[in-house]
Amino acid sequence: MEVTRQNFKDSLPTIYSAVQDADFLAIDGEFSGISDGPSVSALTNGMDTPEERYVKLRKHSMDFLLFQFGLCAFRYEQSQSRYLMKAFNFYIFPKPFSRNSPDIKFICQSSSIDFLASQGFDFNKVFRSGIPYLNQEEESQLREQYEERRSQMNGAGTPSYISPNSCKGPVNVPDEHKDFISRVVEKVETLLNNPEKSVELEPCSGFQRKLIYQTLNWKYPKGLHVETVETEKKERFLQISKVDEDERRRIEQQKYEREQEEMNDAVGFSRVIHAISKSGKLVVGHNMLLDVMHTIHQFYCPLPEALDDFKEVTMCVFPRLLDTKLMASTQPFKELITNTSLAELEKQLKDKPFKAPRVECSEGFQSYDTAAERLHEAGYDAYITGLCFISMANYLGSFLTPPRAHISSRSKLIEPFYNKLFLMRVIDIPYMNVTGPDLQPKRDHVLYVTFPKEWKTSDLYQLFSAFGNIQVSWIDDTSAFVSLSQLEQVQIAVNTSRYAESYRIQTYAEYLQAKQKNTNRKWSEAGWTDTSCRPPTGKRSLSPTQEETNPDFSGVAESNWSNYSNPGKKKIKMDGECFIFGGVASND
Repeated sequence: MEVTRQNFKDSLPTIYSAVQDADFLAIDGEFSGISDGPSVSALTNGMDTPEERYVKLRKHSMDFLLFQFGLCAFRYEQSQSRYLMKAFNFYIFPKPFSRNSPDIKFICQSSSIDFLASQGFDFNKVFRSGIPYLNQEEESQLREQYEERRSQMNGAGTPSYISPNSCKGPVNVPDEHKDFISRVVEKVETLLNNPEKSVELEPCSGFQRKLIYQTLNWKYPKGLHVETVETEKKERFLQISKVDEDERRRIEQQKYEREQEEMNDAVGFSRVIHAISKSGKLVVGHNMLLDVMHTIHQFYCPLPEALDDFKEVTMCVFPRLLDTKLMASTQPFKELITNTSLAELEKQLKDKPFKAPRVECSEGFQSYDTAAERLHEAGYDAYITGLCFISMANYLGSFLTPPRAHISSRSKLIEPFYNKLFLMRVIDIPYMNVTGPDLQPKRDHVLYVTFPKEWKTSDLYQLFSAFGNIQVSWIDDTSAFVSLSQLEQVQIAVNTSRYAESYRIQTYAEYLQAKQKNTNRKWSEAGWTDTSCRPPTGKRSLSPTQEETNPDFSGVAESNWSNYSNPGKKKIKMDGECFIFGGVASND
């Protein structure tokens, strides 16, 4: 179902019902960009800690807009051995609904916009028909402004109607506005002495309208209703009507109810996220760290600075998360799946030893054909994310005795994958643990290298050519991490570079110590730079001792990952279910 500003309010009951009835929910987001400065390789450095990755994404990705949100609700029908799904594709845009609502500023990245355009993304629908939203702080501020304005106009604290005794004494009108207020009073006197029921005043400033409200409340505590009207040209004027007290109270109550409805409309799409959060249902995504960060940042609250605070907020908003990219990268799936990108993962999970799940579209909802591959439409991506989860969850049933064809999203077999968000390109920390401390692998084989801005990856490979295979993870233009294959080579490299002029090499431990001493230093400025240096001509090389020139390097990423996973399958029967120890499960 496509949901825009035009049909959002009417669709809300259907959305709420789908969320409430679902066994699990799959989500996906499309953004106006990824990074406002650093390259993707620098933003997703292979040696990032979870805290460093969070800090970089918070700083360089949150000014982009999440402008399409996919939600797919899956409900299992035991009698039919099938899932019924309801897919929603929301277009989102922070259109100000009044002068008091936030006027959001956001940025776009040309490569992201170009890519989405090539996929047929409808930007006109976003900007013309996108659903507005407010986060909790913005909603609270706007409601306070409403109440304050009503209190000022009424001269009393009650929001429901204008009290006849709301203003006890004359209003203090500044000299420059006395003539204006006198003319208004004359028009009101004329209205009261004539058969006309209302009069419209000329457009005026907000302060003048406030003076009019207060003056009329004092001079005419009964018999008048004053209301602000806005023209098509956004000009505001006051309309004054003759009413009895009962009618006046009724009109004011209707106005109050109208304002509350406007407020709910302004909260907009955030109401969907509130419903998802309140449901406590499992929320499934693919490589979903950015999806989670943007969703919280736009629809709940600005992201906190500290990673631990972010984890706490995330658990309040989404008590149960599951990342299918991490699941596919972990035992027992790791050895069976060759490509964990979403589209390729969905294809592989149709073939043995997996089985494509039976999923049908609920009546009245849009169905998706995976053969058509409507990739990068958020609703479709959420749908195939859900398919991937079902296939992998059901595969875990083959480890049970006896085997089961269907594994519920609440099964204990799924729990080891809860609340761990995949960290893209990080060599030795596969995930961010939202509910506890993160993994802290040893990085004794890692060097921190700083060098002139002109250097390229090939220069680093040349510099370390005598050490065999290396792995380079760029930090910024003047620094990178270099992983060696053998721990014994680390001190040799550091010692050999001690007198070098154009570059500097430190151990990872020395890098951490320097970073802790200067905690206010920005991540992108962490490298040492000597702009007067130029890369030396000819081949650069560090020369280790002879016996260390032929190291055996089997890949740092693989060797470190194996510390957290067990390729063997261990079945342990427990109340009809078993647990697979290894991978994510072994680190709970």
